[in-house]
Amino acid sequence: MLLEEQRFIHEDLERLEQAIADRVAEEPRNIRERLSRDHEVAHFVNRIEEQSKRLLEIYKDADSARQSEIQSISTGDQFEEFYKQLDDIKDFYRRYPNEPAENLEQAYKRRPGEGAFGMDVDNMFTGEEGYGQFLDLTTLHEDYLNLPGVKRLSYTQYLDIFDAFTPPQMLIKRANKVSDKYFKYVGDLAGYLEEYIKKVRPLQDLDKLFASFNDEFDRQWEANEVPGWTAEKAENGAQGPKTEGSGEGIWCADCEKEFKNENVYKNHLTGKKHIRAAEARKASGGAGEAPAGNTSSVTRLKERAVAEREHRVRSLAQVLDHERQATRVNVERKQGMTERERQMELEALLADDTPGAGGLGGDQSDDEGDDKIYNPLKLPLAWDGKPIPYWLYKLHGLGVEYPCEICGNFVYMGRRAFDKHFSEALHIFGLKCLGITSNTNLFREITRIEDAIRLWEKLEQDRKKERENRDNVVQMEDAEGNVMPERIYLDLQKQGIL
Repeated sequence: MLLEEQRFIHEDLERLEQAIADRVAEEPRNIRERLSRDHEVAHFVNRIEEQSKRLLEIYKDADSARQSEIQSISTGDQFEEFYKQLDDIKDFYRRYPNEPAENLEQAYKRRPGEGAFGMDVDNMFTGEEGYGQFLDLTTLHEDYLNLPGVKRLSYTQYLDIFDAFTPPQMLIKRANKVSDKYFKYVGDLAGYLEEYIKKVRPLQDLDKLFASFNDEFDRQWEANEVPGWTAEKAENGAQGPKTEGSGEGIWCADCEKEFKNENVYKNHLTGKKHIRAAEARKASGGAGEAPAGNTSSVTRLKERAVAEREHRVRSLAQVLDHERQATRVNVERKQGMTERERQMELEALLADDTPGAGGLGGDQSDDEGDDKIYNPLKLPLAWDGKPIPYWLYKLHGLGVEYPCEICGNFVYMGRRAFDKHFSEALHIFGLKCLGITSNTNLFREITRIEDAIRLWEKLEQDRKKERENRDNVVQMEDAEGNVMPERIYLDLQKQGIL
């Protein structure tokens, strides 16, 4: 039945292509529907790849089964072969009467009550992620604070430096990074970022992106250019290689301690503490003096594993830079909100705000979505799209009209909007049209064109008179060469001082 399977796969591929075209042709109304559509299209693309691989195997016909089936149909009695296959089908459904027959015509169509797109993305994201708009690193922030030797940072500060693994942002020593706790933390951070980008970008070729990260890391590691993990040569005669610790001193593998000075390290080798540590390490299966190179290679392998995860976190953070900045803004905004405001925002996110859309609720009918908001008093709308309370309307005096002739007889509702408009562009532009180009603050509370022109003319006259008085001042000079105004000169002369 390979020919029937071949025909079935060809039909399935055509149905999948048509289903993808139907989804792409319809524009999603919000971010939830866009993610649902993208995940559904990605699912169809994966099925196309799987079916294409199976179809290619049939055409290759490695076991010649397809060729044998073609010969049995073309050379023998065609009706006999047809009825034989028909009997096989009837026998199958006789043994499995409840086995459903797959109908490709209905397989990729949307079912009633399914919403705009079939994939359910509600359970993919946490509340903090907001359907892929923001990152949720709260748990990883707590893991970071529990690491030994880290600086205590707030969540907003952590969002800025979570991909920084070298000083001055990261203060963990290189020797402490090889620990299992730090290795798990970096792995969890890289794993979260990978899963997040898979959820928000299902149609992107992520395998190629991750492969580029690995290739770049391999190149940097071979060239000894990975930040914070450059290998240095050990000093001649020194027991510990410089590939441990911070990379700046000499590492003692027995005591697991780093020394900045070579003389201090040599004196340390003769100490009782070092001798006991070396004997204990040798007794537990360690290598003492001889296998220092082997210890160095094992440690270098551990460093490579940690460095690879750090590199992946840095690379993913660059790709998700937009979501990272949006997360910081969102966290700072939520810090200034009350608990009630956060709850109202969450309810508004989960509510169906699109007429007749089904949205997240999915159970509302088209008639309910088409109902208009009852607002007979023409009250202003609040942030949720509903009229504000009438008592708040009266409290702020929003029913009082304040017309402004300078703004083209525009009417401002409420004293607050009226006071604010004097510094807005529309009022300033109206003053410029009247020839008033400076000292616009002096024209506050003036709304009539005639009053504004009269005040401007008076100000111009005062400035003109001031200039004339300043130009007509007569300067006098006494016998000693002192220059002064004429009025002061005459007063001093009358007093006999000059």
